[in-house]
Amino acid sequence: MKKPAIVLTSLLCLLACNKAEAQEWAKAKLEKSPRHLEWVDVQQGDRKLKCFIAYPEVKEKATSVVVVHEIFGMSDWVREVCDELAAEGFIAIAPDLLSGKAGEETSKYKSVDDVRKAVHDLPRNQISADLSAVSTYVSHLPSANGKVATAGFCWGGSQVWLEMETNPSLKSGFVFYGTPDASLLELDKIKAPVYGFYGEKDARVTSTIEDTTERMKKAGKSYSPKVYTNASHGFMRAGEAPDADAPNHQAYSEGWSVMTKTLHGI
Repeated sequence: MKKPAIVLTSLLCLLACNKAEAQEWAKAKLEKSPRHLEWVDVQQGDRKLKCFIAYPEVKEKATSVVVVHEIFGMSDWVREVCDELAAEGFIAIAPDLLSGKAGEETSKYKSVDDVRKAVHDLPRNQISADLSAVSTYVSHLPSANGKVATAGFCWGGSQVWLEMETNPSLKSGFVFYGTPDASLLELDKIKAPVYGFYGEKDARVTSTIEDTTERMKKAGKSYSPKVYTNASHGFMRAGEAPDADAPNHQAYSEGWSVMTKTLHGI
């Protein structure tokens, strides 16, 4: 009777190892970064959010970017995205939206499925308040110029739509393969341009673009979606990995270029 338990434990360990190995390249890049990287706590009501922040090596005050993680929670890759944005000259901050209460954060969960469920179940109003608090925090840093944009991936991309509707101070939003979901009902509240980045082989998400485009146009809002040929869901992570295939790598490169050039123009 003990064998099934042993097999299950082994499988869980294997999954955990595979997850860690999948991000080894991101972790290695972080460890070699010459930039200042640190963890900070951001207060939001009675919640204290654990956030990772990366600072650029620049002479002038910088524009800030709030990075919203995938449904997998905080990861080495998300932190590496912050560092890469800092390399481009921006202050980048990523909150672990599973933190907030003592002892709670992504790393405390036992499996990827547990993280996925916990992220999925986060209350919409809590997400909005948490992200707003992080935006306010980063905009008031001494080295910040007060301008804040936001970028999110997968589940995080969906939260960018929420942010753009509930935080009028944001200068732009970058949605990477995230659907607007309930945010479709309040597009009229958006005050700044939204840029969308999608993989052609991701029909679950790309099938929503036409309706979103029509609704944004009707609301008189700026929305610029781009679908990358033969790219899959999650191409920003997959396309940066050492073993990336050509379509995902091209989508990653082009998407990153569009985002950073737009950020420099804010």
